[in-house]
Amino acid sequence: MLASQLPALIVLLVLGAVAKVSTVRSGGEMGTLARLGPAALVPARIEVPVLVVCAVGELVIATGLLVSTSPIFRWMAVAFFAMCTYVLLEVRRRRPDAGCGCFGEVSAAPVGLRSIARTVALTGMAVLSLWAEGPGWPVFMQPSWFMAAGVVVLLVLSPELEEMVDRLRYRAPCEQRPGPAMEVTLARLRSSGPWRQHHEQLAAVEPYDSWRELCWRFFAFERRDGADVVFAVYLSGRRPAVRVAVVDHEDSGALPVYTPVSA
Repeated sequence: MLASQLPALIVLLVLGAVAKVSTVRSGGEMGTLARLGPAALVPARIEVPVLVVCAVGELVIATGLLVSTSPIFRWMAVAFFAMCTYVLLEVRRRRPDAGCGCFGEVSAAPVGLRSIARTVALTGMAVLSLWAEGPGWPVFMQPSWFMAAGVVVLLVLSPELEEMVDRLRYRAPCEQRPGPAMEVTLARLRSSGPWRQHHEQLAAVEPYDSWRELCWRFFAFERRDGADVVFAVYLSGRRPAVRVAVVDHEDSGALPVYTPVSA
């Protein structure tokens, strides 16, 4: 029975790690990372490394709990969740506007008593696992009422569920949602078919201009013959659409030289 809480610990650790890495990779709008959990307590230059280290630690602990019987991973889980409780208390005291960041950007709401109570409950569950025998993976095949009770407690103490429901019910249209970071969109462009078709004709691999219109981000490149190649990348979806147009200055009527305008 003491091992029945291992699956919940493992699943939450993995979900937390994946969500943090996803938030770091997506970039999001400016200042997002500074409002998440431990990143809110450190200088801006190390926000990303702190979240990545936290995610790696969660994966290491989850893997150890899943396949190993070594007590070191059980103690690491206790220490990790106890430290999380302390961090959330500090975030609530020093940065009341910041979220816990437990599950990346989804946990951006200000830290409340439920989030703190959840880490306390997880710490207690990790303490119970110290006396458990065997690795965690066999427990997944043998669910019990004690494990179900632990899951129910964690669900009740998770404000992220309400946030996800609200996002699904009241999701803003694409043109009003913050898009991925420009570097992410540019990477998607460079993995597309239109890019492979035109990139050898470009004078430079970096765009000389970029802008957003509704759900599209545009990148303008200069071609070797003087024309412009403009790519448009859709900002929604895992495999966004990419469009391309070749614009000749003479045909488009565009000015070859920009005229400076004084404020």
